[in-house]
Amino acid sequence: MPTNLSLTTRDVARELARRYSTMTHDELDILESILVPMKFSKGEKILDEGQVCRHIFWIVKGLVRQFYYKNNKELTEYMATENTICMSIESLFKEAPSLQIIQALEPTIIFAIPMHELEMAAMKSVNIQMLYRKILEESLIISQQHADMLRFESAQDRYQKLVKTAPQLVLRAPLVYIASYLQMTPETLSRVRTATLLNG
Repeated sequence: MPTNLSLTTRDVARELARRYSTMTHDELDILESILVPMKFSKGEKILDEGQVCRHIFWIVKGLVRQFYYKNNKELTEYMATENTICMSIESLFKEAPSLQIIQALEPTIIFAIPMHELEMAAMKSVNIQMLYRKILEESLIISQQHADMLRFESAQDRYQKLVKTAPQLVLRAPLVYIASYLQMTPETLSRVRTATLLNG
């Protein structure tokens, strides 16, 4: 999917349908009608701590990270580039203040899917219901895979897996955030990167 600024809401609806669920023309109309385009500057917060997450965010252009504070330190939990979903899932479903912050690391364009409108649309359309389910499934699988990677894999394997599965993240995200995401110190990440280059 192209990531230029001329993308229409219809283009985004079609891409979501292509990725998650086949849709009729009328269903595309419904999906298109609820999408909300948003622009964020580098460093701007898409969702702040204490806000209730009411949208599923589809990233059309840019790079975002999801992080939280623990013992006055920022811990990166998730990062995403183009054509990826992002949300604070616990806040979204509990309608509770988010403990997580979502921030744009580059100038970012997002199409937000309002949760309430999506649920209403899903009640009327099996295909939109399928899209809703597939998005949630994908989010849960990504979260589980990341948790398993941290539990079971070495620092070297974690980094190599990220290079393979998300090369754009490795190229574009600041190293300090990559290190936090992989739960290693910047010094360890530096050693791992050097070893990877030497062995590559």
